[in-house]
Amino acid sequence: MNEPLSPAMLDKLTMVCICKGISRAAIKKAITGGANTLEKVQAATGAGSGSCSGKRCTPKINDLLAELSPEK
Repeated sequence: MNEPLSPAMLDKLTMVCICKGISRAAIKKAITGGANTLEKVQAATGAGSGSCSGKRCTPKINDLLAELSPEK
C-alpha cells in the first residue's frame, strides 16, 4: 500500500484544532457551508474552545478562511 493519500483523506487526518480533535475536513465543511468568519467557524465546529483557547488553531482557521473565501 504505497499509494499516496488523497487530498480528501489528508484533510480528514489533519487536525486543525488539536485540543478538540477537529479535522481540516470539518473546518472546510463549515466554511463551505457558510461559516465565513472565525467566530462562525468556531461556533459551527467547537474549534477554539479547548484548553489553549484557540491559540494553536486560530491561525490555521484564518488561513483556511482566506484560502476558501470567494474571490472579490
